[in-house]
Amino acid sequence: MAVQVPTPEQLRAAAAEVGLSLTDADVQSYIGLIKPNVDVYNLIDAMPDYLPIVKYPRSPGYFPSPEENARNAWYVKTSIKGADSGPLKGKKIAVKDNIMVAGVPMMNGCSILEGYVPEIDATVVQRLLDAGAEIVGKTHCESYCISGGSHTGAKGAVHNPYKMGYAAGGSSSGSGVVVALGEADMALGGDQGGSIRIPSGWCGIYGMKPTHGLVPYTGIMPIEIFVDHTGPMTATVADNALMLEVLAGPDGYDPRQYAPKVQKYTQALGGSVKGMRIALVKEGFNRPESERAVDEKVRQGAEQFRKLGATVEDVSIPMHLLGPAIWTPIGVEGIAQTMMFGDGYGLSRPDLYVTSMIDKLHGWQLRANELSETTKVLTTLGTYIKKYHGSRYYGKAVNLTRRLSEAYDNVLKQYDLLLMPTLPMKAQPLPPADAPRELYLQRALEMIGNTSPFDITHHPAMTVPCGMIDGLPAGLMLIGKHYDESTIYRAAHAFEEAGDWKKM
Repeated sequence: MAVQVPTPEQLRAAAAEVGLSLTDADVQSYIGLIKPNVDVYNLIDAMPDYLPIVKYPRSPGYFPSPEENARNAWYVKTSIKGADSGPLKGKKIAVKDNIMVAGVPMMNGCSILEGYVPEIDATVVQRLLDAGAEIVGKTHCESYCISGGSHTGAKGAVHNPYKMGYAAGGSSSGSGVVVALGEADMALGGDQGGSIRIPSGWCGIYGMKPTHGLVPYTGIMPIEIFVDHTGPMTATVADNALMLEVLAGPDGYDPRQYAPKVQKYTQALGGSVKGMRIALVKEGFNRPESERAVDEKVRQGAEQFRKLGATVEDVSIPMHLLGPAIWTPIGVEGIAQTMMFGDGYGLSRPDLYVTSMIDKLHGWQLRANELSETTKVLTTLGTYIKKYHGSRYYGKAVNLTRRLSEAYDNVLKQYDLLLMPTLPMKAQPLPPADAPRELYLQRALEMIGNTSPFDITHHPAMTVPCGMIDGLPAGLMLIGKHYDESTIYRAAHAFEEAGDWKKM
């Protein structure tokens, strides 16, 4: 039997957790009443699960040696070939290691999950293979994806493709690096606070966080359902648009998807930006953490749009500065309640539950010392808030998110796009192995001020490389109306075609 009838001691312990004090007679009564329900649990346990089939043959791959993994970007290398034809035929794609690829190891940057091998392909992986792509490996990500740096993964830091010893950005660290180095044509990333756009920005590639729910998150280890996004990371705008065409649309599982509006994104390529109205958001610049050189480079990028015929005007959205604060209760409590105590899923949603991962994650408290410092601190905070304040601040933050979204939407009624720096600073040095906890967390979270607000308002946002500073890339971010990724692609492609971004 998978579930045992509780012993008197186990029952008393469970009762104590909910504030009950049971007599001996109560204990015997409860055990008698619980036993039939335990029988039902075991009936469920004996039934076969109902999971999607795996269509394409594969091997588990291998862990690459340091000699072929100089930036420590790869976790596993493999070769899984998809359909004989399709729009992605000939494309080599890397997959962030919080995304399930059946038969291939997955650890999501944390030793607690190491050794886990999922039995399904995430919907996005299935769609890529159906489109003719080849999956060439899993890329290192930050520990449970809780970092915008690239230093918290259990297998060591991931190094910037342009400068060893510097951050590649996170949490989709390896995905940004392998695309920048040409070791993959495209990569899948995930974004809860900026984790597609941050590594894309610091690695000098194109990263799109689509509208929330446009791309199904099924088969991907979540942080929190309200902020979970997955999307494309590519070396060109055309590849990004093509990849999103393959990924977008409902899959019948993911409750994040509320009737997504899908477009032919490649049709937006080659269009002029003449007459397009772009709002340069004042509050995205000159932040306390901003570097002047980055702000200047992004303003030069805005001037390039003017030269291409767009109208670019300064606007003020004061609530943008409150976005990270509003994001915090949602992100922190989601980490604690969904990802940690919810064993990667939580309850109360009609999802595709991959119970093998739930089993692997359950009991993590016995190995909590293996968690990254970011995960430890934020899980502790979320647990404290839950114990003493319940869910009131999570709920209030969701309510305030509507006001924040309205602030952006009011400007987007008059403009086609918003523009600001993706990141307020260029890539920072990786913290040393003996770094104090304070520096470790600073390097993990210091860069999310402009990216995190759009994870809670759910607007599509894309980073576009716009120049080099001290040998490191800078990126500007374009933000559009919900489900209007096509306008972002039109502008990004025109910008890309205007000249070599490295010489801007």
